[in-house]
Amino acid sequence: MANTQYDEFIRSRITELRIAKNISEHKMSLDLDKSGSYIRGITSGAALPSLRELFNIISYFDMTPAEFFAPLDDANTPYRELCEKLRTMNEEDLEKVNTFIGWIEKTN
Repeated sequence: MANTQYDEFIRSRITELRIAKNISEHKMSLDLDKSGSYIRGITSGAALPSLRELFNIISYFDMTPAEFFAPLDDANTPYRELCEKLRTMNEEDLEKVNTFIGWIEKTN
């Protein structure tokens, strides 16, 4: 199997998110209804998940595919920073931002 930057990204991203949740590879594997060594096989480079299983893994972390792959984007752009801030806002604040954007669009 050829090792690409995307293969490595998937492996390291799963490890990063798993560690952030303080969950072992074994427990995560079992939570996904797989053998106890399933995640270890992925993170060690022995295997990659199928597309369906990758979506199951992303769902396990309670995130969207866009959020999972977000680190591939340049994190230092104003667009990226704004997206991160928007994700943490409540509905009321999002409506305010939307109103403000509408105002900006009218003045341009």
